[in-house]
Amino acid sequence: MQASIDAVRVAGTPQGPVPVVVLSVDDEDDVVPIFIGFTEATSIARGLEAEDIGRPLTHDLLLDVMEELGSRIDRVVVNEIKERDDGQGGTYIADLHLETPRGETVIDARPSDSLALAARTNVPIEITEDVFEDGRDDSEKFEQLEDIRNVPGEM
Repeated sequence: MQASIDAVRVAGTPQGPVPVVVLSVDDEDDVVPIFIGFTEATSIARGLEAEDIGRPLTHDLLLDVMEELGSRIDRVVVNEIKERDDGQGGTYIADLHLETPRGETVIDARPSDSLALAARTNVPIEITEDVFEDGRDDSEKFEQLEDIRNVPGEM
């Protein structure tokens, strides 16, 4: 299923504010929220805005290194949710699909890092049907949350 980054927001939880990247899926009303860290959320938001802050951050550096080595990201696939032992949600799993001088390769990566790279390169984002079905939620819940760019001190 084709997906895109709809927003990077901040949800209030009993443990405090938690960033969430919201993936919209083509031809679906529901979204897939993935809760991530502030550093990764900030990087995704900067990538979406194509913001140049002068010096490369980690995701920018990784892209520069890949390019110098003759590689490029072909697509990002969010392909699994590993259930936690305590039954409280799960961990999303993603793969980076790369074109390299040696051919195609797939690298295991955190979804937050994969999405930060996708935001900078505009590569396709895919999500498996199983992940969509297991992770889907009502989009209206996330429209009301604060955009991370409006949270003081995080960008």
